Amino acid sequence: MNFEKLAVWKRSVRLSADIYMETKCLKDFGFRDQLTRSGLSVPSNIAEGMTRSSPREKIRFLDISRSSLAEAKTQIIIGYKINYLSKHKVEVWLQETDELSAMITGLMNKLNATN
Repeated sequence: MNFEKLAVWKRSVRLSADIYMETKCLKDFGFRDQLTRSGLSVPSNIAEGMTRSSPREKIRFLDISRSSLAEAKTQIIIGYKINYLSKHKVEVWLQETDELSAMITGLMNKLNATN
């Protein structure tokens, strides 16, 4: 399966890029680095997993991707609470993290069914 054709990969790439663009002027380098790294991990692990040969390995990397998404979601919430991120951006990103998580879970379930 070509990961570049997956909607979940495309959307997670957009989210990661948006996080980078939105936080590029943030002076708290530790927070910015942690958020951008967790966001970057999502599409990266989808890509790595979907290029693996066994369904079991694909699922393992998708699970890592979903965990990175939960990490990013937590950091987004904290970013809002400490006034680093706007309410509008946070609302958009939280909805996107929820939808991406559901998409990753669906892909994992599909792979489990074929296993």
